[in-house]
Amino acid sequence: MIKLNKNTLRPILRVLLFAAATVFIILILPREGRFGFEFQKGRPWMHETLIAPFDFSIYKNETELIEEKASLFKAYRPFFEYDSSVAPEVMRKLEDKFAGFFSKMRQQTGSAFKGQELSNSATNSSDKEKLLLSYVHEEIEWCYNRGVVSNLELNQYLGERQRSVPLIVLHRGIADETLSMELYSADNVVERIVNSLSKNFFYNRADAVSFVAEVGLTKEVRPNVIYSEKISNKMREEILSSVSLTKGMIQSGTRIISKGDPIRAYDFSVLESLKKEYEARLGFSGKRYLLVMGHAFLTGLCVFILYLFLFYYRKEILESLRKCLFILLLVVAMIGISSFVLKSDGISLYIVPFVVVPIFIRTFYDSRLALFIHLIIVMLIGFQAPNSFEFVFLNFIAGVVAILSLTNSYRRGKLFVASGLVFVVYASIYFALTVLKQGGFTGIAWFDYVWFAGNAFLILVSYQLVYLFEKIFGFLSDTTLIELSDHNQALLRRLAEEAPGTFQHSLQVSTLAEAAVFQIGGNPLLAKLGGLYHDIGKLNNPMYFIENQVSEFNPHHNLEFEESASLIIRHVADGVTIGRKYKLPDPIIDFIRTHHGTSKVQYFYRLYRNKYPDGKLASAFNYPGPRPTTKETVVLMMADAVEASSRSLSVVSPETIDELVESIVNFQQMEDQFNEANITFKDITTIKTVFKKKLLNMYHVRVVYPQ
Repeated sequence: MIKLNKNTLRPILRVLLFAAATVFIILILPREGRFGFEFQKGRPWMHETLIAPFDFSIYKNETELIEEKASLFKAYRPFFEYDSSVAPEVMRKLEDKFAGFFSKMRQQTGSAFKGQELSNSATNSSDKEKLLLSYVHEEIEWCYNRGVVSNLELNQYLGERQRSVPLIVLHRGIADETLSMELYSADNVVERIVNSLSKNFFYNRADAVSFVAEVGLTKEVRPNVIYSEKISNKMREEILSSVSLTKGMIQSGTRIISKGDPIRAYDFSVLESLKKEYEARLGFSGKRYLLVMGHAFLTGLCVFILYLFLFYYRKEILESLRKCLFILLLVVAMIGISSFVLKSDGISLYIVPFVVVPIFIRTFYDSRLALFIHLIIVMLIGFQAPNSFEFVFLNFIAGVVAILSLTNSYRRGKLFVASGLVFVVYASIYFALTVLKQGGFTGIAWFDYVWFAGNAFLILVSYQLVYLFEKIFGFLSDTTLIELSDHNQALLRRLAEEAPGTFQHSLQVSTLAEAAVFQIGGNPLLAKLGGLYHDIGKLNNPMYFIENQVSEFNPHHNLEFEESASLIIRHVADGVTIGRKYKLPDPIIDFIRTHHGTSKVQYFYRLYRNKYPDGKLASAFNYPGPRPTTKETVVLMMADAVEASSRSLSVVSPETIDELVESIVNFQQMEDQFNEANITFKDITTIKTVFKKKLLNMYHVRVVYPQ
């Protein structure tokens, strides 16, 4: 039975992770068949002569359908229903209100009409009340027979055309076409009653208005011609169903287009119809399993290429399941979002912020990896996206521009610049491609620019997820690096106070490492931070390190060489422990763990060998490792050794510094300390040059001032 240890289990889990991502992508993406020819309106047909393989209908394009629907809707009439129960109910409520009002006025003044001039000859108060009610009843009946409609409903369903578009009013099963201007509104009813009363009852119109207001007539008048949503929607559906989606038929065996022929508007509509029918038939044919197999093969190939890229160029990522999971989650999530948009009506694929993924990758890794992953995503979606070449070309250029514009992502304005540039790239390339296809400006869908603007906005919004990714996956962004490099951080402040010599050494090392990494294309901020924190383990026993000894007393004089070496070596493990306590990110702790690699404590080792030439405790002087695995950690190892040794130079000159740097770096290289990292001989030469220049600047000779 095979026993699985950590070394054998990790590759298996890694393969399973990539396999699971492949399966998810296959399940997420649509699996329809694809038409085998690419074509564009106005361009020559670049394939062999095309013969219709079967009978198919010529479908109308979207513009034609919209125009036909608009033409049919000109004859559309909204439906309203006449409610005969409204008028009697309104009049009954008014009679109750009038009776209450008259009773109240009689109690207060002795007459319901005291102080008002009346134009009729009635002298008895009761007769006057009856006469007034008759006037109101007559006007109410007149208005409701003509129809009272809500202005709000007219505005909602007719808009600005409400006075010119007829309504269909259903009254006792009979449909009657009526202009809205022939109907009354509630305000019109009140106005008519006021006019009638002022003409036939009151001498003064103001008295009539005052009376209507006091009675509260305005609140009781309501529409009796009411919009019928059910019937109106039914009529709209009938109109839509009457629109034909096709405009002709192509018989099987008919020549559609010959090689080299220009694709005119009619040819384009025929080809689009054939493409639509072909893909529909392919999807419902008995060979659908072949589509799934082809789709699975292409998807698996793209994921496998990604695996190979990581294996050959970024093996440190491939070795980490956490980092692999992060990358694959981004790929699957972006493809899932794109698939949802492709299956949705009314949402354009242009709004999906594809460049967010390379921006995330660029934030935590390098530009080359970001661009490669972006290409994998774009190609996977390109299999299903309409106008595949245009889609891939457009997003490839946008991705390159986004990556190049974020060289210093820790600067707050860079992200706004990147999103703005992405919008400009999308808009300009889309404009150029459309003009190229259409031969003019008439075919440009200007609303697509709204989708491009939404895309740029989503880039800004999505970038806020960087903080979440840092916390979940233990990554480091440039912004976090800058925060940790503040010398007022608790740990750095403690190092400066308790081990000032080590702190000054760390500052010099960070300066050397940052400058060298910048020249070889690494992350200079990360190298700087590694230099600041690499020796924090010396906090536990600061006086056992010579840079912190302020007197001639050296505690190592009372110790055996092996004990001294053990105390020196211990600062690596102590540093890791302190780093964990202060919650330093893992990439920073890697600098602490690897800055000595598997080298020896040379000073005490040589003293030991001089005293005991045949000594058997040589292994006690070895650092536990591991060796550095990245450019940044390799540079820090070099900078740490070079800076420490440079302090022992009695004479500082270009020659002595050159000899010091060459001897130390070459010795580390001979001990195979750089073998685990992706660093080249050219990089090492560049690093040496930077170190020599920087050390000369650090130890430059000053002018001696006169006494």
